[in-house]
Amino acid sequence: MEQDIINNYKHNAELANAEAVKYKELANTYSFMRLGVFGLMVIAIYFGVVKDDFTIVAVGFAVLLFCFAWLVQRQSGYEQRMKYFNDLKRINENEIASILNRDNLYNNGAAFASEKHFYSADLDIFGGGSLFQLTNRAATPTGNIKLAEWLSGPANKAAILARQEVVKEMAAKNHWKLELQTLLLFANHTDASQLHTLFNYLHTPLNLPGEKLLIKYIKIAPYLLAAMLVAGYFFPGFELAAIILAIANIAIITQKGSYIMKSSFIADKISTVLAGYAVVFNKLESEEWQSPYTNDLVKKIKEKQTSQKIAGLSKLINKLSYSLIMIVGFILNVFSLWALKQIIAIEQWKRDNHDNLEDAFDVITEFEALASLASLQANYPDWCMPQIVDNSNYTLSAKNLAHPLINHNNRVPNDYELTDTFKIDIITGSNMAGKSTFLRTIGINTVLALCGAPVCAESMQVSVMTMVSYMRIKDSLNESTSTFKAELDRLQMLLAAVEGEHKVFFLIDEMLRGTNSVDKYLGSKAVIEQLIAKKGVGMVATHDLQIAQLEQQYPDYIRNFYFDIQVKNGEMLFDYKMKHGECKTFNAALLLKQIGINIKLD
Repeated sequence: MEQDIINNYKHNAELANAEAVKYKELANTYSFMRLGVFGLMVIAIYFGVVKDDFTIVAVGFAVLLFCFAWLVQRQSGYEQRMKYFNDLKRINENEIASILNRDNLYNNGAAFASEKHFYSADLDIFGGGSLFQLTNRAATPTGNIKLAEWLSGPANKAAILARQEVVKEMAAKNHWKLELQTLLLFANHTDASQLHTLFNYLHTPLNLPGEKLLIKYIKIAPYLLAAMLVAGYFFPGFELAAIILAIANIAIITQKGSYIMKSSFIADKISTVLAGYAVVFNKLESEEWQSPYTNDLVKKIKEKQTSQKIAGLSKLINKLSYSLIMIVGFILNVFSLWALKQIIAIEQWKRDNHDNLEDAFDVITEFEALASLASLQANYPDWCMPQIVDNSNYTLSAKNLAHPLINHNNRVPNDYELTDTFKIDIITGSNMAGKSTFLRTIGINTVLALCGAPVCAESMQVSVMTMVSYMRIKDSLNESTSTFKAELDRLQMLLAAVEGEHKVFFLIDEMLRGTNSVDKYLGSKAVIEQLIAKKGVGMVATHDLQIAQLEQQYPDYIRNFYFDIQVKNGEMLFDYKMKHGECKTFNAALLLKQIGINIKLD
């Protein structure tokens, strides 16, 4: 099945590459045609000068300028199509890399990592080789933030079920999802302040002096100058009036130059961005959905015709840029005060449309986060959509549960069952036998389940609960914190969470390792007993067999599981399968012997 999915992405990439090559050739052809038209313009001017006939210059220049503009537009369109298909190729190749190597061209979320978060550092949620890196398909900074929020804490049951429905539907529309990613790829790794600059620009009025009077004059200016030029052809004297009017128009443009520069400086920066987002909004508006969640999202932008409005603003800004073309800009400003006309039109757009534009961009943010979760469903169809259980006790049960960040050829699935009850499971076992990996497997799949994503299992049932981990405890020279102090801080956080948070499921790996064996046992025992008193639920992995004996003292609350090894001819064999009971086989002596250290028994 995996190879079929990879082959499909390869096929998509090949088709996209063929299209990109086609449009590149067309763009090159039109580039040469532009050069030819420019040459004809030079020839027309030459003959006009030689023949002393201004009509040849005027007519030839006007016709060829129109042809040149048309060719520029066509070439630009072909270049945009070429870029689109090159990006589509990258998107499909990225899916192949993600499946095979867990590579990803999108952000790995390292900026969201925090040692003080309940579980993200211990469960590899953010950073290189993380769950975020596997999942993320968000190009915009806000999309990254939204996905990080979803992976940082459980949603409520209604939100989880709504996301699950969208994820399944979007995975079935995987080609549409890939096209959406392609259209948004321009925003990948962009400055987080880009949209802030856009919103700030839209909310800041230019306050152009004399705007109302200028609007009236700009409407008649082209006709007035054209009439004088025509009159000058037939009646001597009107040429001078036309020249005076042209100079007056340039004077007005010059007088308002600071306002034009102020607006065009920012507008020029966001023009391409706006054009890109306009296409994205159109993509979202034109798709039909069964899910109420996505229908509600699309409705927010469809009713306000967001794609058309943003495309309109992008066109206005693009028209403003015409005034920067030396000859073209001069002619346009002389006849119609072009730069001022566009500035005023942009200001009018801002007044009419800036309200609630942030809400429209929030829709893109949501779709990116949903597309990220849907990528898991599309790429790993053997993963299941978990059942969200609503009961007063704890449920976390799964069949063939495996770690999603381990390649499927290497990972070993396990079953686990905790159904509508309160339990603490003690997990003992040898070094490298799989205890820590199993705890992370439970944790990371629960994080996926409670954000609305599929999980790496055959089936799974889980209550809405908060994961809290105690696994990778580090000292800190900057904070003058020893390992033992860091462990105490983490324990304090865990106990406070169990008491204060709703339904905490904890994962503890080798408690109090920063102290001596006697204090370690006594302290660990005391912590577990306090967790029992607080009706805490979770798992404790340990090498200390004395902890496993707590099952005899609390038979209704404590369960024992273990991971063991088989030693054959001095070689350690791991099956990474969890079993009921206490571990009886340990391997520290064998591991030490392999590096030349022999343990002597007293």
